[in-house]
Order: sequence, then structure tokens, then C-alpha cells
Amino acid sequence: MNLESLRREYLRGGLDREDLHEDPFEQFSLWMQQAIDLQFPDPTAMTVATVDADGQPSQRIVLLKHFDKQGFVFYTNYSSRKAQELAGNARISLHFPWHNIERQVKVCGVASKVPSSESLKYFVTRPRDSQLAAIASKQSHVLSSRSVLLNQFEALKQKFQAGEIPLPDFWGGFRVVASEIEFWQGGAHRLHDRFRYIRQDDGWQIDRLAP
Repeated sequence: MNLESLRREYLRGGLDREDLHEDPFEQFSLWMQQAIDLQFPDPTAMTVATVDADGQPSQRIVLLKHFDKQGFVFYTNYSSRKAQELAGNARISLHFPWHNIERQVKVCGVASKVPSSESLKYFVTRPRDSQLAAIASKQSHVLSSRSVLLNQFEALKQKFQAGEIPLPDFWGGFRVVASEIEFWQGGAHRLHDRFRYIRQDDGWQIDRLAP
């Protein structure tokens, strides 16, 4: 397997400073909407990176469920590895890989739990089976077999067959308050365009970074 020869040029266009919004959330909203309009599979998929007590980074793919000027929101089991690591170190990084249009967005910041009322508001919009799955799965814990998980799911299905499914107290959202947001646009000859927004007391500082 020769991986060294696998490469391609990035020729979809550059990114200039005058093209950028002064507010990174406006810029992110523009790029996200373009990814949605192009009907990418899972345009909201993002890599979530956390760090454990020994400094070991860990990554996983999670779906972004909301964003605004207050931050980026995703949901998870609060006993999962990511949630436990965030309890010890709230620093977090998000990464959106929109390869089809040769774009990436990186977010660095701090995560905190959203209010339970906000988690409930989202939870009730999920498909019923997804609600049950959130209760059935002890996320990140060792599982002896898939049948154990499926049996637990079926038992919960019977238990709640006639009524609403309650929000479990071990499940909810995190909001990532960004201190840094970087936008990357692929360029020819690996001369990519990178712009980094750094949060300041009076707004955002925007710098072009070398590729």
C-alpha cells in the first residue's frame, strides 16, 4: 500500500480577508448553510476532542445540534468518556471536515452543561427509538455482547409503550463557548487560506495564518 502518492490539488477557490464576516458565527452560519444546501451527508458531523487526567487526547464524531453567539451545542450521556473528561478538564476542540468543498472549521473553547430544561426541549424532538437508545446505552462502558444492549432496548420499549419517555438524569447537552475559531479553505500547491478569530474583550481579532 503506497500512501505517499495519494494526493490531489485543492482548486475550488481561495478565501480573502474581505470575504469574511467580522463575526465568526456569521461566517460559520454561512459555511454551514452552504454545506447543507449542497446536501452533504451529515453536514453537522464534527470531531470532538477532549483530554483525560493524564493528558491523553481522545476524539469521536458527534452531531452539532445548535449554535448561536453563545456557543455550539451537542448532546451525550454524562457518564460517557467525553463527559467524564470534560468534568476534569472543560477545554475542548471541535472540528468540521467539509472535504467536498475543501473546507475545515476548527473551534477551541470551554464546555459546560446546558440547563436540563434545554436538554429536555431537544430530547422530546428525538425519534422515540432514539430516546429509548439514550437510556439503554451506558455509553463508553464495557459491553459483554450486543444482545445485552438489544435486550435492554426491548425491555425499555415495553416499559414505555404507552406513555412519554422521561429525560434520563444522566443525559444532556454541552455548550462550547469558543475562544478561537479557525476557517480553512484549500488552495493550490498546498498554499491554503487560513483565518483565525481570537476572542477579545471588545470583539474578535482576525489573523491570516500561514498554511
